[in-house]
Amino acid sequence: MKKLLLLLFIVLAAMPGLYAQDSGKKATVHFKHSSLRQAFVELEKQYGLNFSYNESNIGLYDKDINFSLKDATASQVLDKIFGGSPLTWTFKGGLVILTADPNYQKKPGASHATSEVLTGTITDGETAEPIQGVTVRAGDHTVLTGADGGYSLPLSSGSYTVTISHVGYAVRETHGVEISATAPTVINLALNKAGTDLGEVVVVGYGRQSRKALTSAISTVQNSEFNQGNFNNPAQLLQGKVAGLTISRSGDPNGEPTIILRGPSTLRPGAAQEPFYVIDEIPGADIRLVAPDDIATIEVLKDASATAIYGTRASNGVIMITTKKGRQAQTLVNYNSYVSAENVARKINMMNASQLKAYLAKNSLALDPSDVQGANTDWQKAVTQTAVSQNHHVALSGGSNNLTYNAAVNYFDSKGIMKNTGLNRLIGRAGIEQRVLNNHLRLGMFVSTSTSNSDLLPDQAIILFNMLRYLPTVPVKQADGTYTENLQRVQYYNPVSLQNNAWQNLKNKTTLLNGTAQVILPFGFKYDLNLTSQSGQDNSGTYYTSQYTLKTGVNGQAYRSSYESSKKMIETFLTFARRVGDHDINVLGGYSWQEDVTGDGFQASNQNFPTDALGYNNIGLGSPAGNYRNDWGSNLYQKLRLISFYTRAKYSFKDRYLLQLSLRRDASSAFGVNNRWATFPSASFAWRAIDESFLKSQTLFSDLKWRISYGITGNSLGFDPLISKVQYSTVGAFYYNGNFVNAIGPSQNANPDLKWEKTAMFNTGVDFALLKGSVKLSIEYYDKKTTDLIWYYPVSTIQYFVNVYTANVGSISNKGFELTIDATPVKTASFQWVTSLNLAHNKNKLVSLSNNVFKLDSIFEASPGGQGQTGSYVQILKSGKPVGEFFTFSYAGKNAAGVTQFYDATGKITLAPQNFVDYHYAGDAQPKVQIGWGNTFTYKSFDLNIFVRAALGSKVMDATLADLNRPDEVTNYNLPVFSTNESPKDISAYIYSNRYVENASYLRLDYVTLGYSFPSFFKGMRGLRIYVAGNNLVIITGYRGIDPEVSLSGLTPPAGLTPGVDNKDYYPRTRSFLLGLNLDF
Repeated sequence: MKKLLLLLFIVLAAMPGLYAQDSGKKATVHFKHSSLRQAFVELEKQYGLNFSYNESNIGLYDKDINFSLKDATASQVLDKIFGGSPLTWTFKGGLVILTADPNYQKKPGASHATSEVLTGTITDGETAEPIQGVTVRAGDHTVLTGADGGYSLPLSSGSYTVTISHVGYAVRETHGVEISATAPTVINLALNKAGTDLGEVVVVGYGRQSRKALTSAISTVQNSEFNQGNFNNPAQLLQGKVAGLTISRSGDPNGEPTIILRGPSTLRPGAAQEPFYVIDEIPGADIRLVAPDDIATIEVLKDASATAIYGTRASNGVIMITTKKGRQAQTLVNYNSYVSAENVARKINMMNASQLKAYLAKNSLALDPSDVQGANTDWQKAVTQTAVSQNHHVALSGGSNNLTYNAAVNYFDSKGIMKNTGLNRLIGRAGIEQRVLNNHLRLGMFVSTSTSNSDLLPDQAIILFNMLRYLPTVPVKQADGTYTENLQRVQYYNPVSLQNNAWQNLKNKTTLLNGTAQVILPFGFKYDLNLTSQSGQDNSGTYYTSQYTLKTGVNGQAYRSSYESSKKMIETFLTFARRVGDHDINVLGGYSWQEDVTGDGFQASNQNFPTDALGYNNIGLGSPAGNYRNDWGSNLYQKLRLISFYTRAKYSFKDRYLLQLSLRRDASSAFGVNNRWATFPSASFAWRAIDESFLKSQTLFSDLKWRISYGITGNSLGFDPLISKVQYSTVGAFYYNGNFVNAIGPSQNANPDLKWEKTAMFNTGVDFALLKGSVKLSIEYYDKKTTDLIWYYPVSTIQYFVNVYTANVGSISNKGFELTIDATPVKTASFQWVTSLNLAHNKNKLVSLSNNVFKLDSIFEASPGGQGQTGSYVQILKSGKPVGEFFTFSYAGKNAAGVTQFYDATGKITLAPQNFVDYHYAGDAQPKVQIGWGNTFTYKSFDLNIFVRAALGSKVMDATLADLNRPDEVTNYNLPVFSTNESPKDISAYIYSNRYVENASYLRLDYVTLGYSFPSFFKGMRGLRIYVAGNNLVIITGYRGIDPEVSLSGLTPPAGLTPGVDNKDYYPRTRSFLLGLNLDF
């Protein structure tokens, strides 16, 4: 494979280079007494052309331009303009080069300058005001624009690529600019704001489209707008940036954020809840292959008209990641780096030794003498640390007129605040694209690879709980060096001992190889072929030493496993695009094939090792007990195949009335033989009202567009590929001929009628801009309903093999509003303030849990499983209620003896409530409103970014506090300061009830970044920026737990049915401080 890649690289690089020619786009142009400069403006508008010329040559052209051409190419128009004139033109790399025609009789008296200089003025594309501090680079020479937006850059004669960039604006590059001694070369450009330009190209499914022509709800986040922090997952770059996109994470460096777009639309856990990822137009590519510094833009496709083209995987939205690519320019080198220090942001306020002794004395109690050792141990501090992490990213990119290339390497080393945890990862990416045959054929090859090494804590949840409840009056270790232990108590383990006497290591290797071909065909047709192969391998080792207190009586226990996975894809599609007068038509049709394989591997275990020194590295040294059975793992080899046919048609009239229709038909091997195929249509329409004649005279709006869409998408994510088939497994053992023999029997019922969950979504939105574009707003309303929910129903074993049956039943709905505001309140020559606000409200409701055959009214969910509370649930799934509805006991205060009381089902007070019978509704875990507000201040070379997030109306069940609040057992376990006024006679204080359902609204200062950009210090250096940043700096909340923003995934990630339960196992969220630099050559 390596030889093949090398050979392909050499072949592509050796192909003859050809300059790009006329793109072939046709347009209708009208000139009436137009000057040459006016013609430039029209040609840039119609064909996207840039012009390079010597100023003195323009004076040679002394006639008005008067003609009209219909359906003409750029070459035809240029020939018409300059035919018979003293100027001649050449088309080079998208740039029109104007020079004096040596064969033409020059106009007498034409002046000639002698300076070799590039000069011009840079203005704002919306306000036309000059921009100060813009970087203008040509070759190794760099200059900044002055207060008037002007610049002058002395250069030697020759051809240059000119790059013009400024913070908050889209980068502009102009290739093939000729500098000569005859006259100054002038380039005047208007820069457009990054991410807000109507001409901005947005990545959509199987193509790109200008934002001006969008009919769908799509949010774009540029890399300049990403969150800054020590992130292990690119999704964290978006937290709070996109209205309706909810992202939650803990401080675990190996933890994955949970993501929900526009509310939960399924009852299934894991990937079924989250958006579908498309990376560089590769559906389902592993997000671990992308480093945050590799990303150029992220698009979030929200409504069905945008996502239906991805059919069965798009009901939760689509996140499209576009990485940085090479450009037709000189070689560019970028180095980005940061170092960070992280600490626990908030701790649970537990009693120290003095507080505990005071509580005991007040209540005439005493500790066991063995627990009085004169210590004052902070167990939360004992198991945590200040985590120092680092990130380094080097990228190389460049190209010529017919070839582009890029390569990048990222090294990420993140230590966890829990000792002995961390993530070490190396990502490499490389790509090359060759254009041949007058740009009619494009060939590309891209490879990505990721190698990660994760250090994990076995039984982490037990460590997290015991760091809170272990008595502070005993030391971590005794004088003889042994750990302090008291194993006579229930669930009472020295957390430091657990942390240091077991370890788990997970190594992952993932590689993706992608080849692309694009052929530009006659008559507006274009053919694309994408071939992708992705492979992964996970190797895991876990070892428990002979001193591990959760496995007493065993001299060490080891586990090893190795599993491989693979993904193969073929995407092929044909596109037709043609503009005829005022009519613009674009039609796409394609075919997709995919095969995924998982579970190809093994697991083995052993115990009783002669030494702990080797850990799991020589598992064969163990001497297992006679009754020991090796844990071979599930070893469930699974293969999933998906084939699809899809089409999309877009039509616009006068770029004012825009229509889009799409249809996708998918088949999956996971579903029942009677329902393997499904169809997913969508339609959308947009009206650019701003272009209507009756709005031409108004000055309030600079843009106004209305959108409406409807479509149906499916959900096949998170599926066991064998979910619809009968499965057999070990169901016990029987004694035969002196031996126990495993018995094999059915473990899953078959359902030949099982099919996709389907989500139908209506969306309407208005986009408008005010005050000459300085204020932009987008308002969305959506109504999303998912039917054919998949759930696991209890059935009779008289009729079925197994007592659970997987079936399509019920429905769930989400309705909501979203508001996004982008504005520039202040903008002067040296100071600018840009602000962005997004707000989202979602109302979720479980409509039904039944169909004609299977009927359920409600399902009890979320059992925190605290000591003495087995079988207690705190949430319910019920028709008419949202997901995450708390349903628990109702707290009725204390009686005269200080004992907790509850209300029973009839409203009477009781000391002994009954599970299920006496539960009451206690609110909803989902927030009513979510807000993200970012502000960027730029003063000369300084930039300051402040981002705030808030959530209002959410609730959290603080099961951690409930299980810690055991005043009746204060002589065995430590108490939170919260329990100071609790009575030791209260034997029911810990019972889950609405007493522990707390308001989880919060306002969080998510991050602050302060940076300074230096001018070029030496030849070849394009820029240097140094910055400091802080994450999770301040939070204002009434919640008493570690963090109100507990995982959306619920009790045991990646579960998705129980949001808002803080259950003793929450890896503490961190507060981090970063020092970083960005260096460009």
